Amino acid sequence: MNSLEKKQLGQLLSKVPEVTVYFWIIKVLCTTVGETAADFLNMGLGFGLGGTSAVMGVLLAIVLVLQYRAPKYVPGIYWLTVVLISIFGTLVTDLLTDALQVPLETSTLFFSAALAVTFAVWYGFEKTLSIHSIFTARRESFYWIAILFTFALGTATGDLMAEGLGLGYLVTGILVCCLVFVISVAWKSGLDSILSFWIIYIMTRPLGACLGDYMSQSTANGGLDLGPTLTSAIFLSAILFTVIFLTITKRDMIAKSDAGDKKVNSSPRTVFAQVVVVLSSLVFMCWGGYHWLRAGLPMSTTAEATPAIGQTQASDLRPLGDLSSFKTITVATLELVDSGNMSEAKTRVRDLETAWDNAAGALKHMNKEQWTKVDDSIDTVLRQLRAFHQDSVACQESLHSLLTVIDTLNPTPSQIKDGHTHG
Repeated sequence: MNSLEKKQLGQLLSKVPEVTVYFWIIKVLCTTVGETAADFLNMGLGFGLGGTSAVMGVLLAIVLVLQYRAPKYVPGIYWLTVVLISIFGTLVTDLLTDALQVPLETSTLFFSAALAVTFAVWYGFEKTLSIHSIFTARRESFYWIAILFTFALGTATGDLMAEGLGLGYLVTGILVCCLVFVISVAWKSGLDSILSFWIIYIMTRPLGACLGDYMSQSTANGGLDLGPTLTSAIFLSAILFTVIFLTITKRDMIAKSDAGDKKVNSSPRTVFAQVVVVLSSLVFMCWGGYHWLRAGLPMSTTAEATPAIGQTQASDLRPLGDLSSFKTITVATLELVDSGNMSEAKTRVRDLETAWDNAAGALKHMNKEQWTKVDDSIDTVLRQLRAFHQDSVACQESLHSLLTVIDTLNPTPSQIKDGHTHG
């Protein structure tokens, strides 16, 4: 390679940033903003899941063109691409889950396989998965495809843990932090840096979602009650200031190829052994933890014994158990809407969303069909109350409709005693 080729190569090495503490800070912030921005477009502006996905897809395509055309790493363009791809990756999983009713378990397995295939093809062509070697268009293409799948997989995994298995976002966040810590210690002890990077990159997606959820939730649900709008503003400001700082100081510029991978000079056989051991351990723990938590969820009503003749089980009349707590929040929200206090109603309905999401795993396992009815009604309420131009009549109608659905599935003790059935 002559001096001119080396000079040209050096100019192209900085298509991605160096992995520093700033990298991980912005990555988590981008993840949180991606989550709240998708919700704002979906429900706040009424775009719907399909419309939001289309808009984000177009914006992502435009910014990717700018990223590919940039001769080197440009912080503003790169991190805008990450924000948009985080939104789009989240929306892909949400479309599968909400629109197509694909189970989170299926989405998790699908995106795991898709990411594995991407890495296999990437390595087959380039013989490296290092982000410090992204200096050709083909490597950059593999890089962004992998990033997209990591966000989609992180969304599916986080939602499965927090909602599908009923852990909640706080517990999920703690578990993810523990895993990130363990991988970081393992990396310090000699674990391959590329393997460590991609595992942590996937896990920071649910970590960012948990952080945003904690900041936006009401104090009654253990949060800081900052709300999604203020939380998004805080995180966007933090991203902006950090990107400006990096643009000025250039502290995340990669000096030369594979500079960040000098720490580990393991043979291919050693690296392969590490990959097999680490991934096998993760699969074993996840599979065991999944079945253990799944076994602790309430049994589906469809699997219960048939009641004796002349008797009616409460589980048949209440297929989702006691929904009175959700009714209480709905009634309180409706009272605020009736009084014209739309701002407070919008805040109060967050408690309904949080409580429903935290109980989703158990309730869906009890009776998925009836859970879907309530879930659809709650989505309508959230969409109306978070609309850019709120319609009080539409908000009232959606809340009344939700109360009707809840009352149908949640008869009073006297109705159960009398043997009334749900519709």
